Amino acid sequence: MTVSSPPRVLTVAGSDSGGGAGIQADLKTMLALGVHGMSVIAAVTAQNSLGVQGYWELPPEAVRAQLDSVLGDIGAQAVKTGMLASAALVETVAEALSGVDAPVVVDPVGVSKHGDALLAPEAVETVKSRLLPVATVVTPNLWEVSQLTGVKVEDERDLRRAADAILALGPAWALVKGGHLPGAPVDLLTDGDREFRFTAERHDNRHTHGTGCTLASAVASHLALGEDVPSAVGKAKEYVTGAIARGFALGAGIGPVDHAWRQRA
Repeated sequence: MTVSSPPRVLTVAGSDSGGGAGIQADLKTMLALGVHGMSVIAAVTAQNSLGVQGYWELPPEAVRAQLDSVLGDIGAQAVKTGMLASAALVETVAEALSGVDAPVVVDPVGVSKHGDALLAPEAVETVKSRLLPVATVVTPNLWEVSQLTGVKVEDERDLRRAADAILALGPAWALVKGGHLPGAPVDLLTDGDREFRFTAERHDNRHTHGTGCTLASAVASHLALGEDVPSAVGKAKEYVTGAIARGFALGAGIGPVDHAWRQRA
């Protein structure tokens, strides 16, 4: 009996030693959604439920070697990027992905859930000029929107202005996540012409470590499975909402979302 291989999704991100975010969250999400996850590690963090105690970047040549190894042999139906740490790594990844014929989901990670910086200040301009133009979808939260564009989102009416500012930097689609606004969580997706709003119930749960990584990986997974961008985002939003609802305590701080919530159910 011949078993066909599932769609392949590559994550390029940092490792989270606590297992709730980063590469670990990405691969768990991909497995839960039925795709084959592959990884390029850009940085290693010492991280737990209380915060990030430190991180160490890999050399650009090591990151490029991983990219060439996976993409040159196995290939990918979608790529997701997360923590890239430095301008040199952002440039290395952007150069490699510019020649990839697959959708690229960019999670422009700037800080951790605990507020710890995960991107060097001088790398922000490189993200804007080199990485966002190769992106199919960019998934910033409100803090990342401000970091990249200077736009401050104070209520839901500001979401479209923020998305348009992101689109001006070159991606095909912008998904601005409004979860930090008061009221029901609303995310806005647009390509400049079409606009979609995704709402969900707000769960009273502080264990939300890894939500951004999980959402972006879920979007990439559904794109690899053949969904168009709006449908991929809608299904990813449904998955991450369920994962947040079942987030669990781990350690003394903020616990992770439950990537296996559907399997446990």
